[in-house]
Amino acid sequence: MAPGGFDDGKRETGSRALRSSEISARQKTLKGTIDCSGVGLHSGAHVAMTLRPAATDSGIVFVRSDVAGGGAEILARWDTVVDTRLNTTIGNDDGVNIGTIEHVMAALSGAGVDNAIVELNGPEVPIMDGSAAPFVFLIECAGVVEQDAPRKVIEILRPVSVGDRARSAMLSPGNSFSVSFEIDFEGTLIDHQQFFGDFSNGAFRRDIARARTFGFEEEVEELRAAGLARGGSLDNAIVVSGDRILNDDGLRFENEFVRHKVLDSIGDLYLAGGQIIGHFHGFRSGHGLNHELLRALFADKGAWQVSELTAGEPAEPMSEPAAIAAIA
Repeated sequence: MAPGGFDDGKRETGSRALRSSEISARQKTLKGTIDCSGVGLHSGAHVAMTLRPAATDSGIVFVRSDVAGGGAEILARWDTVVDTRLNTTIGNDDGVNIGTIEHVMAALSGAGVDNAIVELNGPEVPIMDGSAAPFVFLIECAGVVEQDAPRKVIEILRPVSVGDRARSAMLSPGNSFSVSFEIDFEGTLIDHQQFFGDFSNGAFRRDIARARTFGFEEEVEELRAAGLARGGSLDNAIVVSGDRILNDDGLRFENEFVRHKVLDSIGDLYLAGGQIIGHFHGFRSGHGLNHELLRALFADKGAWQVSELTAGEPAEPMSEPAAIAAIA
């Protein structure tokens, strides 16, 4: 596959008219450079991060500035994923890893950024407030600029699914990028929640970006014993204890829990190497199953194709009934 995550061009099947007036037909990168710093959710390490512009067709590339030599770059793509325990971690053949990339990937996807360099001086993307909103803010401050190359998207041609009756993930054809998700934490405050959203119209920033990661108080010590959640706190996660939310500020959305699972899925799916045109449905899915779905998709050569976007009349985004029919 080419550096940006696509095939060598033999699978490209011509052009595709835009499905929304808000989708650019050209590739985009950051207009300027911007940085931030914070703690890693699982490592507990203090990490500085810089977002930089990148050339056309380069995709999203992570760079470890604290690693000497030529082993510091890792392309954010499904075939560089090395760990999916409570986060998505990518790595390269030199054993260099970067964890918890899903929130910044979701922000880049939501902003329509095709090419960017994410530079870190540590092993994990800062968790910030536990959502993608700080990364959306950084991207907006840096600005986004169109590049002199057509945008390439991955069209879903036929359904692909993984999982079982207990949990599942599925991609099916659609006219835009839409997501439906269901979670079920029976017997807890979270209970059963569901969400549907079409993300061809800028809805990510409004409906999803502010949703925070979450966990249960009784699991904290077990996670830390396993080397996870060492940087977790009420400043960067919703913590549920019995029938209470421990965070003083409560929830940002009534169904913030399922919205965050949508956020994670959008970030994980951007590891396809470009924007997906199709519908994703997750039922109790997580990073591991999302990654398994991408592997199943690219193993089925008849289930997808790469197309170049061209300007055209905007079409109606997929409605929730249409999405439900597509996965029935």
